[in-house]
Amino acid sequence: MSEDELCYICCDERRDDTLLCIVENAKDILLLEENGLFDGKYFVLEALDEPTVSNLIEVANGISEIVFAITPSIANDAVILYIEDKLSDFYISFSKIAQGVPTGVSLENIDLLSLTRALEDRVRV
Repeated sequence: MSEDELCYICCDERRDDTLLCIVENAKDILLLEENGLFDGKYFVLEALDEPTVSNLIEVANGISEIVFAITPSIANDAVILYIEDKLSDFYISFSKIAQGVPTGVSLENIDLLSLTRALEDRVRV
């Protein structure tokens, strides 16, 4: 999405430098930006290899929270744990987007993993 090392979003000085949202691809950034859902900076995690992890470690300096906005799955849970371990020397809090039952979908049409997570992560009303 950018010919430069950093895109225009991450170069914007009005954005919160302490928040970093990890996404799977650049299209995810567009979705979040079009709807004004995040005001920090982004990191696209296209591959989990050593250069990518090194870049993430370099970017993590000064970050206070990393939000994982990646597709919920067992494999991606492992990716989250791996990144948390690699960044354990930093004082960073980690969060991930909520998951569970989508609005307007009946329980009989929900996969077991989503239903399980929805029950585990339930909130008081």
